Amino acid sequence: MAQAKISAKANEGAQQQQQQQQFGGQLRGRFYRSTSMADRSSRLLENLDQLELRVEAFRDAASAMEQEKETLLEMIHNIQNSQDMRHISEGEREELNLTANRLMGRTLTVEVSVETIRNAQQQESLLHATKMIDEIVNKLLDDLEDAKIRLMSLYGACTSDVPAGPIDQKFQSVVIGCAIEDQKKIKRRLETLLRNLENSEKSITLLEHQKSSVRQSCNSKQD
Repeated sequence: MAQAKISAKANEGAQQQQQQQQFGGQLRGRFYRSTSMADRSSRLLENLDQLELRVEAFRDAASAMEQEKETLLEMIHNIQNSQDMRHISEGEREELNLTANRLMGRTLTVEVSVETIRNAQQQESLLHATKMIDEIVNKLLDDLEDAKIRLMSLYGACTSDVPAGPIDQKFQSVVIGCAIEDQKKIKRRLETLLRNLENSEKSITLLEHQKSSVRQSCNSKQD
């Protein structure tokens, strides 16, 4: 009888030890799996972080190409409308215009577009800012000097530098509501418009000077 009890106790102990070993093995297995999952997750996250840097570099490069395209088109247009083009022979002017048109056509074949992600408020702010600029541009021919002053006040609202003149506070509050990429594009557009206005003023001044010289020459001959 006592021997039976001893044997039962021994069997019970063996079963408990076996259960503990199985339970410990399960814990070790779970622990190893967790560690492996953490390593994989860390590697994946690291890869995504590296890809994010490449994506941003890719977008920056595309934006730079967009700006380069705008610059090239503006330079070609300025050459075609420069005073130097008016003071060469008709044959030379025609040949140069053909070359300029060819270059412009080749530039336009390059399509670069970087879409800006906006929420509803940013979209509304962009439309409002664009409308304010367009209203001034549509009145350029009516009053060139007034349009220049108004555009300078808009530009002053977009720059962190100390502006040379007054700032359009309303436009500034609208631009602040735009996405960062849109703010940069708005500033570039205003810079381009002001450069074109400056070139136009130079052309007008030079033309007026030439007319004055012609009138003086005619008066001298009459005398």
